[in-house]
Amino acid sequence: MANADSNTNARPEFTLPDHTLGSTLTALMTTPLGAKHDLFQVLEGCQRYADELIETHDITARMALCGRLLAGMEVMRGLLDAPLPAYLIARLTVEDAQELPGLIACDSETLREYCAALILILLNHQESPEQEKMLTGVLYELIDILARDLKAPRFLRTPTGLVTLEGEPLPQVH
Repeated sequence: MANADSNTNARPEFTLPDHTLGSTLTALMTTPLGAKHDLFQVLEGCQRYADELIETHDITARMALCGRLLAGMEVMRGLLDAPLPAYLIARLTVEDAQELPGLIACDSETLREYCAALILILLNHQESPEQEKMLTGVLYELIDILARDLKAPRFLRTPTGLVTLEGEPLPQVH
């Protein structure tokens, strides 16, 4: 039987999760992004880092987020060159050309490099607070454009099999 002054919970399953700003940041900083993740997982992790970067004003936390974001961009570099796994091809495939949204049609590697360059500028911390805020916003928008582009349908299912949106047989890389 616990006494009234105990600092331990008798039933830890009833403890409420800590929803403070720090817990979100802590969760992001302890979640690794690496080569074992697929392209979409790394992309979503980078989006979460960028989202938190917009909301964070503490310099140490911002630098840590920028470091994680830069590492995510480096992981993404290798994933952009790798063949897509079958389950991602399935997610990027439509049955009917009518289902296709307006495509952004940008070079994923170039966008990734732009993001990495902005992150390095933010890591140097030489800008005024106003410039840093603007650069962070631009970085957030570029990552969003990159995500929408990479998650846009790329393949069409035809009676003869999968083809790219240009009508060519399915390539092994995107």
